[in-house]
Amino acid sequence: MENTVAKKLEALVKLQSIDVQLDELVKIRGALPDEVMDLEDEIAGYETRVEKQNSELQEMETGINNNKVAIKDAEKLIKKYEEQQMNVRNNREYDAISKEI
Repeated sequence: MENTVAKKLEALVKLQSIDVQLDELVKIRGALPDEVMDLEDEIAGYETRVEKQNSELQEMETGINNNKVAIKDAEKLIKKYEEQQMNVRNNREYDAISKEI
């Protein structure tokens, strides 16, 4: 019986030693998993912001291109009206074309 009690005590001492080592590891680890999760959330937020800004940038570039086309069309119309202005027959036609320009 002493033999089994001694083995139980040795096993208990080993178990306690392992428990102490585990507690030390938990202390060392600390709040690291929580910090990692917070950083991953922060990265996801930044990625979302970047995607949103990229989509806004594309919309603005599309708007710029549309405005450039509109400018070219307006310049063509101005040239057309200026040419018509040189071929007017009376002041009313000249005034009407000037208003269009």
